[in-house]
Amino acid sequence: MPVEEHEFAERLLSIYENVLLTEEQALSKGYFSDLSNAEMHTLDAIGPYEARTMTETATNLGITTGTLTVAIDRLVKKGYVVRKRDEVDRRVVRISLTKNGKLASRIHNKFHTVLAKRILEPYTPEEQELLMRMVTDIDSYIESQKQRYGSSDSIRKTAKSVASDSRRRDDNG
Repeated sequence: MPVEEHEFAERLLSIYENVLLTEEQALSKGYFSDLSNAEMHTLDAIGPYEARTMTETATNLGITTGTLTVAIDRLVKKGYVVRKRDEVDRRVVRISLTKNGKLASRIHNKFHTVLAKRILEPYTPEEQELLMRMVTDIDSYIESQKQRYGSSDSIRKTAKSVASDSRRRDDNG
């Protein structure tokens, strides 16, 4: 692997880890220290407005409804989420944020806004535009890779494709 690619991969990993660690540290020292990072992201997925179904929320988070049920049980006990049966279809469970859940979600979103503002601050508007385009391109590429690995069948196909691409590059030199 060329030095530039290795350094870039290291930087991406470092950014990812540092954002997660910073979020965890901010949570542990703040008013909502009883929430984990995963729980905070669950609150964000539920959203501050109308009630959502468990299925919608689980899909948004990329987890099963069973996994979400465990998380929601904890968040209900902590007073951040309420769970209600749908008035029309009693089989459907709707979840929504309590006042405290909405506040936690707003503060978490503010954390991300301040982080972005501080990162962009030292740059000129032109540099900010370039950085935004580059980050958008990186995000699009990673999203496309996530789609490739979406199921076990596509994982097998992708693994074969990557191996084949690697062999072709090695053969060509």
